[in-house]
Amino acid sequence: MKFRITAVVLCAVLLFSSCTLFKEDSNNTASSGTVTESSAEKSNIPAQGSEISDESDYQASENSSSAESEPTSEEPSSPESSGESSIIQSPLCRSAVLYSVDEKKIIYDDGADIVTAPASITKLLTASVMLNNMNENDIVTVGSEQNLVHEDSSVCYISVGNRLKVKDLLTGMLLSSGNDAAYTAAVCTARAAHPGEELSDTQAVSVFCGMMNELAAEIGMSSSHFSTPDGWDEDNQYVTAADLAKLCEYALSIPTLRLIVGTFQKSVVFESGESMTWTNTNKLIDPNSNYYCEYATGMKTGTTDNAGCCLAASFVKNGKTYVSVVTGCNASDDRYEMTLKVFDKAK
Repeated sequence: MKFRITAVVLCAVLLFSSCTLFKEDSNNTASSGTVTESSAEKSNIPAQGSEISDESDYQASENSSSAESEPTSEEPSSPESSGESSIIQSPLCRSAVLYSVDEKKIIYDDGADIVTAPASITKLLTASVMLNNMNENDIVTVGSEQNLVHEDSSVCYISVGNRLKVKDLLTGMLLSSGNDAAYTAAVCTARAAHPGEELSDTQAVSVFCGMMNELAAEIGMSSSHFSTPDGWDEDNQYVTAADLAKLCEYALSIPTLRLIVGTFQKSVVFESGESMTWTNTNKLIDPNSNYYCEYATGMKTGTTDNAGCCLAASFVKNGKTYVSVVTGCNASDDRYEMTLKVFDKAK
């Protein structure tokens, strides 16, 4: 009898010990999973980048292709068309939108509200602000604001002392994606809008960026903010594809801009005597490009670390005008392939 009681007690002790060990092991496993999840979150912290020439053969690194300006972007939304699958996975891009100018609505949407950096598509807003405050035939002089242009920027090779018409300055800025022209445009426009003030170069750029944000708000770019005239990556400079479509629509309403962005190549003679020939970075309007599209009418490329390779493009098909915006592609050619896929959604 005593033997049976002792055996029962011994079994109970062994069972209790096994349960305790199992519980501790389960807790250790759960704790290990939490550490792993935390590490994954840390590895996804957005990287910061800088402007890259639109004419370079850009191939985004794994980090730069996922880096985005503040605020943090949202998850991609589903395509607007009912039952339609996403097309932005091949090639990979951040967001894609097709906007009908005639119907004034987005007809294809994949991540339209994802926040991203604007890159040089910013220059469409810079040009719009300048033409809202100056005449296209006004003469501007390139000055010391050139010292504000970041190293390794895409440029149109204007120099201090050059005197040229506004429309020619904007041609260099939009065709060759000249950051040098963007800073001259910003400083000259701000001083023209505030003739009674003695603005330094830095002050003039700050005033101009305020003018950019005012116009952006006026045309309905409710999820965007600008802090540079050229699109250089900064934390407080961001847009969405939907907002960029609104900017494109506005820029197309300005005849001078519509003409410039649709020009493949342009030779100009400055008022100070220098001559220059600029070629558009947009391959959709390059007759010798594999991506040439007979319906394409222009607009703007953009490339930075945070933005990836971007393209805002306009088309006219069957008498109707469309605007497409593609952001965050990994390589330069990807933006053209994706843009043509998006344009296929046009009726």
